[in-house]
Amino acid sequence: MINHKGTKCITTGRITLRPFYYDDAENMFKNWVNDPEVTKYLSWTPHGNLNVTKECLDNWIKDYESDENYHWAITFKKNPNEVIGSIGVVFIDNYLEQAHIGYCLSRKYWNKGIVSESLKEVLSYLFQCGFTRIVAIHHVLNPASGQVMKKCGMKFEGILRKGGKDNKGQFCDIAQYAILKTDLK
Repeated sequence: MINHKGTKCITTGRITLRPFYYDDAENMFKNWVNDPEVTKYLSWTPHGNLNVTKECLDNWIKDYESDENYHWAITFKKNPNEVIGSIGVVFIDNYLEQAHIGYCLSRKYWNKGIVSESLKEVLSYLFQCGFTRIVAIHHVLNPASGQVMKKCGMKFEGILRKGGKDNKGQFCDIAQYAILKTDLK
């Protein structure tokens, strides 16, 4: 059974995962949400202007009213006001006790282990909340994301042919990974 706790701060030696704040809009826009390279394999298009980012952020912050919301800003511990990415649950199935997770990060910080470090902490937190299974997907043309999932103990479950749409609205194949709470024992 899931005991929803919502988005709580999580800190490691290097990063802080925290809720988003309204003041994060400019950093989000500057660091990743308007970058076509960051959004290339995602389902949403780059934000065209800061107002789009502010609207998005407003919705995310309102969602914090529910303990079933898990959505973190990725920051460095030494500079928690500079948001460099996001990680969070995009779908919850309470009956099956499972969550689907997604993430994105500023291109400037790719290949530095930041997403892996963040994902490991979020997986641990979600299992502490009582989730049994956590799923993540990626566009098959973005194998680096699959490497992050594998590094965090997630197992490849297969390719879902035409299982998603890219940010141009075109069907695409997606790879699915998952981890069970029992995999950690």
